[in-house]
Amino acid sequence: MDARRAVLLDVDGVLTVSWQPLPGAVEALAALRERDLDVLLVTNTTSRPRAAVVAALRTAGFDVAAPEVLTAPVLTAAYLAEHHPGARCLLLSSGDITEDLPGIDLVTDPDAHADVVLLGGAGPELSYEALDRAFRALRAGAVLVAMHRNLFWRTDAGLQLDTGAFLAGLERAAGVEAVVVGKPARAFFTTALAVLGAAPGDAVMVGDDVDADVLAAQACGLTGVLVRTGKYLPGAETSAHGEADVVLDSIADLPAWLDR
Repeated sequence: MDARRAVLLDVDGVLTVSWQPLPGAVEALAALRERDLDVLLVTNTTSRPRAAVVAALRTAGFDVAAPEVLTAPVLTAAYLAEHHPGARCLLLSSGDITEDLPGIDLVTDPDAHADVVLLGGAGPELSYEALDRAFRALRAGAVLVAMHRNLFWRTDAGLQLDTGAFLAGLERAAGVEAVVVGKPARAFFTTALAVLGAAPGDAVMVGDDVDADVLAAQACGLTGVLVRTGKYLPGAETSAHGEADVVLDSIADLPAWLDR
């Protein structure tokens, strides 16, 4: 197997911001395909189902299909089916992702018992009332499952608070620890590599989040590439609990770096 034959790409902050393509991103993805590399888009996006993610990317000019996109909600459905079959799940998430949760019993009655508290993406839906209901469910014995623990992300309006901030509060208040399914979970990267049939040492992960994307991938044996776009903040590569293998200004620089 050729070195670096597989490339995992984060979406938000690497390819797009607010679903608008970053400069050179469309061309960079096309260049990776021209080099006969196996490419998989891996995202913690929970604001829309995978089909809508693919549609938004295609509208932005990216040539992608559903099998080339791995999302946290899709993996979450598989996790729940395996570990909590038949569980009644209380979903807190901004955006409708129910089509990516087939067969999952989602609780809609505010007074109904929940076996699992399921956190997706942050937004107005994570009100005090909703968080308090989740807290009470956890205190009553429900387990806590989160699609990710990102603290913030970047939109065209700037940085915005994300689920991780609320997740930490629920964990501490209820005295529980969440199972995280999306990045930085090891299982997320293991699944991504399995989809491509690639070994960790032959794969590169490109992201704008030094912890969830880069260091987490490195812990699984991948090469970690940090880009200075999206949620990247100046100095992130030196203030984290580890160093990226490579730091690039943007994904536009990735094909040339791979050629070297």
